[in-house]
Amino acid sequence: MADDEFDLFGDPVRLPNGKRGRPAHQPTQKLRNKVMTLLALGWNNERIANAIHCSVPTLKRYYFSELKRRAIQRDRLDAWRIEQTIEQAKEGNVGAQRLLDQLIEKNDKKVQAARLRDIQSEPRPEKLGKKEIERRQAEKIASGDSSDDWDDLLKPGYSH
Repeated sequence: MADDEFDLFGDPVRLPNGKRGRPAHQPTQKLRNKVMTLLALGWNNERIANAIHCSVPTLKRYYFSELKRRAIQRDRLDAWRIEQTIEQAKEGNVGAQRLLDQLIEKNDKKVQAARLRDIQSEPRPEKLGKKEIERRQAEKIASGDSSDDWDDLLKPGYSH
């Protein structure tokens, strides 16, 4: 096979070698980058395996470390995009400056949404009416849990 034989999508063409089964999978940095990109886009293992021409067990065997970090790949992609945009904006690319503004705005919205979720998930204190507050205070005093000056005077059996 010549080095310049690639299919429509840039993958090397694998010609039959006369042996049974698929040729052995050869992981490359380009394939690792492709796996990380597809993970960042939310693809499942079966789709990724199809995209890099291997089986799911082969994917798990050779790309275990990339799959293990599935949850952070989107954040890594977003950070890389911002980094690339900043570099282009530094060079005076007006389109990159606009895109950077959009990315910053999008990030701010995500941060605000996360804060709002955190606030909404916090348990709210129970709202009590006046009668319920007085009833609970009376129960507290009657049980002896209160530290008021009136404790001893209000306990049953008090005599002066």
